[in-house]
Amino acid sequence: MQPLSSPTVASRWLVVTDLDGTLLDHAYDFAAAAPLLRRLEQQGVPVVPCTSKTAEEVEQFQVTAGLSSPYIVENGGAIHFPHPEGWQVGTPHQPTPGGGVVMPLGWPGQRLRPLLDTLAADLGARFLALEDLSQGELMARTGLSAAGAALAARRRWSVPFVLAEDQAVAIEAVEAVATARGLKVLQGNRFAHLIAPGSDKGQALAALRRADPRRRAVLALGDSPNDMALLDRADHAIVVPGANGPHPRLQPAITAGVYQLASAPHAVGWADAVATWLALPTV
Repeated sequence: MQPLSSPTVASRWLVVTDLDGTLLDHAYDFAAAAPLLRRLEQQGVPVVPCTSKTAEEVEQFQVTAGLSSPYIVENGGAIHFPHPEGWQVGTPHQPTPGGGVVMPLGWPGQRLRPLLDTLAADLGARFLALEDLSQGELMARTGLSAAGAALAARRRWSVPFVLAEDQAVAIEAVEAVATARGLKVLQGNRFAHLIAPGSDKGQALAALRRADPRRRAVLALGDSPNDMALLDRADHAIVVPGANGPHPRLQPAITAGVYQLASAPHAVGWADAVATWLALPTV
C-alpha cells in the first residue's frame, strides 16, 4: 500500500494510537509530535487515543494536545465521544456532563477486582493491584505527579496490577490462567491489566469503526503487547520502538512485515511514521 498523497485523501483515515510508550515517552512528553497533531486536527483527521489510561487522564491529554476526537480508555473498556455529532454512537451509551457520551464495552472494575484475587490463588502468587498502592508508591512506579497519580487511580473498567517483588511468575502463565477462566490479562509497559474478555483495544476499534459513518481506514500505532489486538485490526499497523528497540513480543510480526517499524522512539518516530504514511508535513 502506498502512502497517501493529499490532505483530501488523508481525511479518509483515522489515526488510532496508544499513548504511553508510543506517542508519549516515559516522561510523558510528546512535544516532537505536537505540530503534526495540530495539523491533523485542523485537517479533520481524527487522532483517537487508545490507551490503558483512565478517562480523566485522557481528557487532560486531549486538552493539552488540542484534540477533539473520541478516545478509548482502559484497554478498550469504553469509548468516549466528547463531541458525538457525526458519529453513529448507538446504544448502549451514557451521557456525560459536558454533552458527550460514553459507550461502555467492558465490565465494571468492582466485578473484576475479586477475580484478580482468584487468578493469584490459582497460581499461588501474590499480585499488587494499582488500587492497593499508596499514592507515593504509584508516583514512584509511574513518574506521575500527585495530581496525575490521582487521575490514574480512577479506574472503572480494568484492574492494573504488578507481581509482588518476591514473586517469580511469568506473565505468560498469568495470561493463560486468565484465559482459562474466560478473562483477559494484557501486559503493558508498567502494569499488567485484567480486563473483561470482550473489551480489548481491538474490540474497541471494531466498535469505533461501526460508529464511523464515513467508514474511514485505520492507521494504528502501538508499542507493547497490549496493543497487538489494535494493530491486528488496523488497515496499517506501525510499531513505535522504545529506546532499546521494539518489544520482543512484537518482533515476529515486524519481521514478517505485518507491522511496520517506526524510525525512532516515541513522539519523534510517531510523527515521522504518521507524516510519511499520510504524506503530510510535520509542521
